[in-house]
Amino acid sequence: MKNNLIISGVPRAGKSTVAHQLSARFGYQHISMDTIIAGFERCFPETGVNTYCGLSSLETLRLISGKMAPFVRAMLDSGEYDDYTPGMVLDMYQLLPEDYMKHIQGANCQIFYFITSDVTPEERFAIQKQYDTEKDYTFYKSDEELREGAVYLVEQSQLIKEQCLRYGLPYFETAKNRPQVLTEFLLSVENALCQK
Repeated sequence: MKNNLIISGVPRAGKSTVAHQLSARFGYQHISMDTIIAGFERCFPETGVNTYCGLSSLETLRLISGKMAPFVRAMLDSGEYDDYTPGMVLDMYQLLPEDYMKHIQGANCQIFYFITSDVTPEERFAIQKQYDTEKDYTFYKSDEELREGAVYLVEQSQLIKEQCLRYGLPYFETAKNRPQVLTEFLLSVENALCQK
């Protein structure tokens, strides 16, 4: 197991839950890339990092992923956490496998994707309602907005799954047995750390 982990995938698939648990249980430094992306959007609009730029869901995902992947690589190449075991866990929504392979592969990190591709949009809407908390930006959205977003999240999950299969990257389906999948993932990390 490498020092640094990237936990990526779609909202309410368990990314932040896993990242927080990795931090609490094993000492990883948790970094929310979604918070950093929000900072880029607000303070540096000239970068073109913009979630609400009028593009389609997949075009927006591709845009932000392509711009943020080199930034993540620069963070990893800084070596800031290379002397720590474990290092950092980056929790990030908008990072496609193709951009991971192009910009980040070979850095001192491993990536894991959490997705919900094997459900209908209506089932995905139910997942959103089940796992949204007051801390989530989507908590205050209307059911109509969430239903529209569910279509996008299934579409994005399917794209991520397709790319993970193409590049041989690990992904975890959390739509049906989320608690069990997350527990099994954390146990696999614990086992890997014990073998170091």
